[in-house]
Amino acid sequence: MADWRGHGAVDDMLDAENKLLADNLVSKVSRLKSLAYDIDKEAEEQNSYLDGMGSNFLSATGLLTGSVKRFSSMVRSGRENRKILCYVSVGLVLVFFVLYHLVSRIQT
Repeated sequence: MADWRGHGAVDDMLDAENKLLADNLVSKVSRLKSLAYDIDKEAEEQNSYLDGMGSNFLSATGLLTGSVKRFSSMVRSGRENRKILCYVSVGLVLVFFVLYHLVSRIQT
């Protein structure tokens, strides 16, 4: 009988340890599930952000295409507009550098 009780105590100890390990596993699985949900949510937000950026780039492309067409027509118009063309070119370069400087300051 004593031999059987000894095995029972060992079985109880192993059962308690098993339950403890199972509880730890449950908490780890719960954390992983929460992390997977957060990753999924972040991926959806990033996808919607990228979709919005695509439409912004399309509108910017449309604006730039129109500007290039107007600039090309001014170049083809003749010699009387060469001075205006030079001023516009210098102005565009200056605007580009000012915007670049402002954006670089905002990011830092």
